[in-house]
Amino acid sequence: MITAINDFRTVFFIGVAGTGMSAIAQYLQGTGKVVGGSDRYFLPGVANEIKEKLEASGIQCFFQNGEGITTQTELVVVSTAVEDTVPEVQKAKSLGIPIIKRSALLAMISASKKTIAVGGTSGKSTTSAMLFQIMEKAGLQPSIISGAGLVSIMREGKIGNAKVGNGDWLIIEADESDGSIVQYHPEVGLLLNIDKDHQEIDELMQIFGTFKQNSKQLFVVNQSNPLARQLSVNPENDFSLSVESEAGYKATAFVQNGLKISFLINGTEFQLNTIGKLNMENALAATAVANQLGVEFSTCAAALKNYEGIYRRHQVLGQKNNIWVIDDYAHNPVKCARSIEACQPVAGKVVAWFQPHGYGPTRFLRQDFVQQIAAVLRPQDEIWMSEIFYAGGTAVKDISANDLINDIKALGKNAFFVEDRGKLLESLRSHLCAGSVLLLMGARDPSLETFGKEIFEKL
Repeated sequence: MITAINDFRTVFFIGVAGTGMSAIAQYLQGTGKVVGGSDRYFLPGVANEIKEKLEASGIQCFFQNGEGITTQTELVVVSTAVEDTVPEVQKAKSLGIPIIKRSALLAMISASKKTIAVGGTSGKSTTSAMLFQIMEKAGLQPSIISGAGLVSIMREGKIGNAKVGNGDWLIIEADESDGSIVQYHPEVGLLLNIDKDHQEIDELMQIFGTFKQNSKQLFVVNQSNPLARQLSVNPENDFSLSVESEAGYKATAFVQNGLKISFLINGTEFQLNTIGKLNMENALAATAVANQLGVEFSTCAAALKNYEGIYRRHQVLGQKNNIWVIDDYAHNPVKCARSIEACQPVAGKVVAWFQPHGYGPTRFLRQDFVQQIAAVLRPQDEIWMSEIFYAGGTAVKDISANDLINDIKALGKNAFFVEDRGKLLESLRSHLCAGSVLLLMGARDPSLETFGKEIFEKL
């Protein structure tokens, strides 16, 4: 029976190329475990950057044919996307090897460290990265298991979504989308926001309510978010963008100048090389937690002044022909709206493109997408969409991204549909003008990482 990370040494990940899986695999390898993994994207004769970086870190990678699982394997880890019919799962069962979900393993890891769990429907990766950078600057030598690559770690030639530090603290993202957040019992729980995403609001409130109860020493919430505020334990521990709030940590005097923002937190000036009020809020959340762990405001500000961002979170790919191209992971209604909004001070016109993922989620959030995106579009701005990303399975394909586009058009906004994203640039090129921003949004589709770069190269 495996109930703690000390109960095994050799572990195998099925679906190891996934962001969440690769992060845990790298973390465990960094702690001295023997780690292997396979993925359906590992194919004979085909180069794979994730595979190369995992192998460079000491993780042995295999094609998804079962050869990586042997009698020496003590534990097999699967993501929610891996079904019981996968041959490797069947082989593990035939050998009597315990099989657990990624979230259960992360809960074991969390229990072995002093953990800060970052929860909420938006901003988890960014806030985790900011908090990690602050704690590193403060000399606390934290560890991190993230949902996205930190540019500062990627510069070391790594995937960037995990790092093992010598200190006591571990920063993790607590995911509400699959309900796994309720498995963690962190020393510090941080709740950024609650907005309709994968579940209805009442279900989310129950999930985050359990997260609150499981946070052992400190629970910090965003008082600016009406739903999160309802779960506050003590306003003095919380943060807010409102000067009238009773929260102990407040951000004011926001200014965005091109691709940079500045603001004050409790009177201390902060400057970041990023955009949008949402990033001010993320920085405020990270600072609120760090300060309550003993880190001075001045140290927080100094750390974030050199914050390099995370992969595909408002990542500036560059400027060509006086047009900025920005790539973002935005994929729910609030994230898409805030992403568009953050780009508006950069240029006179924003041309945004979005690829929804999953027929079920798109159907569930249709009206929210339409209302949120339409509300932020200025008369000169545009929203473009390509067809919904389909990852396989038994989804009912009874909705199209064009349905969302037609709904947004009906509200008097500039909205366009290009079914094949391969034809996107030729379709919208004439809509781009000097001084505009081309914003690319989407998630879950691994090929989006190269799509943005291809668009920029061909611009």
